[in-house]
Amino acid sequence: MARTNTLANFPRARLMSGPTPLERLDRMSNKLGIDLWLKRDDLTGLGFGGNKTRQLEFYFGDALQQGADTILITGAVQSNYVRSAAAAAARLGMQSVLQLEERVPDMGADYYSSGNVLLAKILGAEHMSYPKGEDEAGADAALHARAEELKAQGRKPYVIHLGLNHPPLGALGYVVAGQELCQQMPDFDAVVVPSGSGATHGGLLTGVALAGVNSPVFGVCVRRDSSKQHARMQTVLQKLADLLEIDAPALQAKIEVLDEALPPGYGKLSATTRNALEMMARTEGVFLDPVYSAKTFAGLLHLVDVGKIQPGQKVVMLHTGGLPALFGYQSELTTSS
Repeated sequence: MARTNTLANFPRARLMSGPTPLERLDRMSNKLGIDLWLKRDDLTGLGFGGNKTRQLEFYFGDALQQGADTILITGAVQSNYVRSAAAAAARLGMQSVLQLEERVPDMGADYYSSGNVLLAKILGAEHMSYPKGEDEAGADAALHARAEELKAQGRKPYVIHLGLNHPPLGALGYVVAGQELCQQMPDFDAVVVPSGSGATHGGLLTGVALAGVNSPVFGVCVRRDSSKQHARMQTVLQKLADLLEIDAPALQAKIEVLDEALPPGYGKLSATTRNALEMMARTEGVFLDPVYSAKTFAGLLHLVDVGKIQPGQKVVMLHTGGLPALFGYQSELTTSS
């Protein structure tokens, strides 16, 4: 798949500590009968790590090129993205405004005060609230309203958008990650990743394809069902292909999404997700977060169960981090299952 617009054409703020490790999970491989590897993007190095650091390199690169001094971003109350953005802003000498959306109902007090919320406060971020959890256009509009107020005060704000009507600059970070993975391991049978906004999933799928590897990249739905997520991925891949000036249909034909690990919904624990989280911790000493990586592993277990991942196959699971959120889920995780 030829590229006509290289990643070097896009401004990039270097926030990563370097390529992340690719580790074999020996005991889990034996347990599942596959050759299982973990791409450790929980170890990206900035502000408790996580996959968002890769995405933010390109947003902050664009912001700095435009002379911005303040970043505005929206996400769930326990969003790893907004916490990572606040850490990046601090490193680069910028201010951050974090809008927290009410996406996960009926949560305890820890959810609103611990984990990523606490870390963002330590980082000195300004906080806003948005009452809806499924209104991307409205959440972005609220950020723009605050940005106009900041402009009137002489500030230079930059909005990192949530909605699909904007170029997915963050996905470029996972194009880099896909190529990095293929350099570390040129041959593998499948990759399993979380699929939410689509930036991580779409970027990794594109990076792997550009490296000439045809193995499937399975996206485990963490926010919406497979039908809606498939449609979202079509849009993300089209916009990403437009950025890179490559053809989208070949990428779109590679979309694989599954939603068996999604219930009861975004940010909510099920027995399946909790079992996956505990299995990884008790088998490998590796912690997963309740929102993304535990559901990703639960999806991987489903793929093994139904035979889409065959015995002996070499499989890479992307660990997206998000570990501070564990503390926001203390009540859910300490309740007897």
